[in-house]
Amino acid sequence: MAQKLKSEIIHHNNYIGGRYSVLSETGMLPAELMGLNTSYFRQLNNLIKRPSFLNALVRNVNSTLFFIKKKKFNSIIINYDKRSENLLKWYQQLIAESLGKKNLGILPIISSMPKDNHSLMQLYLDGFKKNFFTFFFVNEPKSSKINNKIILNSHNFLKNKDLNKILYSQKIATENIFKKRSLPFRSFEIKKRDEQSMGELFCFFILETLLLAQALKINPYDQPAVELIKTETKKILI
Repeated sequence: MAQKLKSEIIHHNNYIGGRYSVLSETGMLPAELMGLNTSYFRQLNNLIKRPSFLNALVRNVNSTLFFIKKKKFNSIIINYDKRSENLLKWYQQLIAESLGKKNLGILPIISSMPKDNHSLMQLYLDGFKKNFFTFFFVNEPKSSKINNKIILNSHNFLKNKDLNKILYSQKIATENIFKKRSLPFRSFEIKKRDEQSMGELFCFFILETLLLAQALKINPYDQPAVELIKTETKKILI
């Protein structure tokens, strides 16, 4: 059909699964349409030459394996950046679908801040201790400022503060309490939202998943249980 319409055809290797295709030719097509530089996303060859990147990767994999051995299977992603929700939903699928096999796996749960401070944080701090946490924050240089004219005297500490500063302060405060409670967490702080930082995150999360799968002796590329539901649905519809 594409040839008939004289459309441009983008080659896609048939061995690259959906959740791993984010940096493929087809995965990068939306980025090209947005006018982004796709070459900045795809920097794996440079990243694996950086000792700091590899050391961080190994430390995170070792820590996650330690939590799994301790029967901590809930990975709570405490997200302070609304614009990163889709990125973290991709990460959620990557972890759950790649590692959830052979009665093993990790349950990734995305928790949106500051909303969940008033719904789930009490459980995180005082509830059962089967969780480990990831803090995620992106610096927003053009954040809106609080209107000083409508601030009550009791809240003068908010004067001249922008929303990103307030949110970051809340993140640091939460991390401080987590440290005092000896709750395990790691923290991602993105200094600049651009192609390079997003590409590095894609590479980091994919490599982390593959290394975890190898350590757990799991095939990270298939999803056999999901296929069962597809087959069963077709039976019902026929």
